[in-house]
Amino acid sequence: MITVENLTMQFGGSVLFSKVDLQFTGGNCYGIIGANGAGKSTFIKILSGELEPTSGGVHIDPKMRMSVLKQNQFMYDEYSVMDTVIMGNQRLYDCGKEKDAIYMKEDFTDEDGLRAAELEEAYAELGGWEAESDASKLLQGLGISPDMHETLMADMDPRLKFKVLLAQALFGNPDIILLDEPTNNLDLQSVVWLEDFLMDYEGTVLVVSHDRYFLNNVCTHIVDIDYGKIKMYVGNYDFWYESSQLMQKLMKDQNKKAEQKIEELQTFIRRFSANKSKSRQATSRRKLLDKLTVEEMPASSRRYPWVGFKAEREPGKDRLFVTEVSKTVDGVKLLDNVSFIMNKEDKIAIIGRNELAVTMLFKILMGEEEPDSGSIKWGVSTTQTYCPTDNSEYFDNCDYDLIDWMRQFSEDKRESYLRTFLGRMLFSGDDVYKQVKVLSGGEKVRCMLSKMMLSGANVLLFDQPTNHLDLESIAALNNGMEAFPYNIIFSSHDHQLTQTVANRIIDIQDDGTIIDKMCSYDDYMHLFGEKE
Repeated sequence: MITVENLTMQFGGSVLFSKVDLQFTGGNCYGIIGANGAGKSTFIKILSGELEPTSGGVHIDPKMRMSVLKQNQFMYDEYSVMDTVIMGNQRLYDCGKEKDAIYMKEDFTDEDGLRAAELEEAYAELGGWEAESDASKLLQGLGISPDMHETLMADMDPRLKFKVLLAQALFGNPDIILLDEPTNNLDLQSVVWLEDFLMDYEGTVLVVSHDRYFLNNVCTHIVDIDYGKIKMYVGNYDFWYESSQLMQKLMKDQNKKAEQKIEELQTFIRRFSANKSKSRQATSRRKLLDKLTVEEMPASSRRYPWVGFKAEREPGKDRLFVTEVSKTVDGVKLLDNVSFIMNKEDKIAIIGRNELAVTMLFKILMGEEEPDSGSIKWGVSTTQTYCPTDNSEYFDNCDYDLIDWMRQFSEDKRESYLRTFLGRMLFSGDDVYKQVKVLSGGEKVRCMLSKMMLSGANVLLFDQPTNHLDLESIAALNNGMEAFPYNIIFSSHDHQLTQTVANRIIDIQDDGTIIDKMCSYDDYMHLFGEKE
């Protein structure tokens, strides 16, 4: 159990949250949500002991082992992948290294023998003899093959490093696991594996995530940081979101049909508590939901952006022809003889474990890279707009404010016109005079979405657009993509967005070939056994 008592945290004169009292118990998974800057990562750091709160305290049974997803990808560069994972249980790792060092000594003494015996006993109790096989299972579940397990971390691709650090956090059956954005750098297949792992895990999990589908699948509670407070609610993200939206309507219309709205919320609570869940804690969760009252669910103070794409003209019959495209980079074949035709109704999700291959396909489609062989042909009536996974070239070394930045992409130069598109993405007032080079990652993505809405293009391309976005912005983007009547080609780590938008899946295989199926993402996963 983790007990939080009278916790307050402030930086300078700004209070992130105050007088927080919470308890986190075993067998539950707590999803921590809140707008960007609300203090989610700070709260995790306080629980892990990395930060000291301004006042109050956190109490954890000293017998419990806590594991934390590390954010510093260079921390273990001198160690192998296998050693890095096993260091998730530092006591076990140290015990094994000391034991091995004793056996390597040439002048082995009686004292060494006694110490070795002690270490052997401790090593066995800690699960040392199964450590490598357990670590290997975690790594393979996350898509890291056995031939990479002895590779130095310094030689690993950054996205694979993140998977190793995640495996480290999960290793050795800790009592408490703290995960800050564990799905950010995971392909969809790895996210499914992580969901299954956490749903079978019997300890206490606290997770910060912007992935709604993930939060719905694994969470028994939602911990909302809002109003400078931290409050806990029983249920998953959808329950919290729909309930808070009902309360928003209530508070905006207090004097009109209030009783009807309250009954609507109460009906929703009863319906939700009767739903079945894959979680091991389903029964206890439903009991807790029965105790939930309307008064416990206040409206959120969050601001929701609006995303809507309007094409200037309808595209003609011919949309896109990709013919026998191949591309090799640094001796690795990313794309091998890739061919497909985009049809009138297609909204295509590009998936695959090798995200370098996915991004390369987008760059070739947009003319940023040339294929080694093959061709790309867009229909003459199509116009494209693009949100790349790396948008730094649009912002680095740029002295524009947001208004001037938008002016480069618009025929209409009026500030009032440009403010319309920026305002949809929550840039209002003096915010539009901020220098774009100082924007956060999420703000830059919102700028790119404003640019795309301004473009009037009839084909939309997105490579990982949900990276850096908060839950509210992801939901707005999801709605905008669903509503767009023409073609979309996209990749995303967000399961719900992929499932609700795509009607066609193109899966880039490890050898650069593709599997191309007209179906939803969930149907594709079922057909090809990715959940197994």
